Amino acid sequence: MTPSGVSNDMQAEIITIGDEILIGQIIDTNSAWMAQQLNAIGIQVKQISSVADYPADIIVALTLASGRADIVFVTGGLGPTKDDVTKQTLSVYFECGLRRDPKVLAHVESIFQRSNRPMLEINRKQADVLDSSEVLFNERGTAPGMWVTHKEKPYIIMPGVPFEMKHIMVDRVLPRLRNLPGTQPLWHHTMLTAGIGESFLAEKIADIEAALPPHIHLAYLPKPGLVRLRLTAMGESLAALKSETQAIANQLAERIGEHFLADEDTSLEVLIRDFMQRRELLLATAESCTGGNIARLITTLPGSSSIFEGGAVTYSNAMKRELLGVKQKTLTEYGAVSEETAREMALGAQTNFNVDYAIAVTGIAGPDGGTTEKPVGLVWIAVAGKNEVVSRKFLFGHDRAINIERSSVAALFMLWQLLNLEWKANDTDRTAI
Repeated sequence: MTPSGVSNDMQAEIITIGDEILIGQIIDTNSAWMAQQLNAIGIQVKQISSVADYPADIIVALTLASGRADIVFVTGGLGPTKDDVTKQTLSVYFECGLRRDPKVLAHVESIFQRSNRPMLEINRKQADVLDSSEVLFNERGTAPGMWVTHKEKPYIIMPGVPFEMKHIMVDRVLPRLRNLPGTQPLWHHTMLTAGIGESFLAEKIADIEAALPPHIHLAYLPKPGLVRLRLTAMGESLAALKSETQAIANQLAERIGEHFLADEDTSLEVLIRDFMQRRELLLATAESCTGGNIARLITTLPGSSSIFEGGAVTYSNAMKRELLGVKQKTLTEYGAVSEETAREMALGAQTNFNVDYAIAVTGIAGPDGGTTEKPVGLVWIAVAGKNEVVSRKFLFGHDRAINIERSSVAALFMLWQLLNLEWKANDTDRTAI
């Protein structure tokens, strides 16, 4: 849930400059991050453009952006080398010269002095800024950002190095944008669901969505195994927006039922970590086709050591027997990819790691290895709890990476459901099912 304070009709355009983006050498992560930050304060990004390091192309992009956006963001091409043409091109577009900023120059010189490197004239050019600009100082690098107001429209120019751009945005740009005149509150309320596809979810809540007032919009944000629902509300009173969206979120949660996880922007693994931490419960994993991905999802979280005891990646039948105690008879009679094997894997991990809960996954991730009886995408998942072992069969697709991700999410969701089932009598958490 995110409060905002910028006019709701302000529209932005982002221009990223660099041949390396257009040839696929690097991925433009700057635009995605900037769009998230701008949306969070109520500025809607209506266009994102990537252009080559050619002055004519940059001029065209600026001209088009100036005609359709209230504020224009430019990143990239501020380096000192010959192929970095952004500053020179901007000086032509804004019809102004370049000046050498003494504060920026001193900063660049100090960087070279600290590293005991000689400073060339090409490095001093990093301190050149547009005459008409306000310098956005960059403590993290040598290329400063610039804020230019041209024909009453702000243009914000920043380096393309992601951590430098983010520093300038957070410290110099976003606080200023929040204080622009004519502000109106914007509120985002995000909910998390699992175990139900986007289309089925949309059908389930269609009447609630259809009844939303004009100033509240519902967006579906799907990823394998999960769908986030985001309510975006605009109005005069932030308190009223919070109250309205919470009431709608309560309706949605009741309708979604067992597939509802939380009415906050969080993750399934965070919910599990917090739930188990509060109850001092321990978890272990036994993974085959997911190759340790479930353990990775858990252990990327701070504090995961308080709930996660360990895991075993048992690809071969021999490892399933030796590390988890799966019976040879089970493997021979039912196969490695079977409900029986998954259940024995979960029980073996629970016993051998001496934990309260254990997840086991075995399947055929693909793209090959399937048969008519056991096709690619077949996955069996089992979760051993304090009172029972639950197991379920899944049939995913042919994409190996997506199968691994969907299997991991499905396994965590099964754990979440079992945790709530076995502990719900003592649970008063808002996020519990």
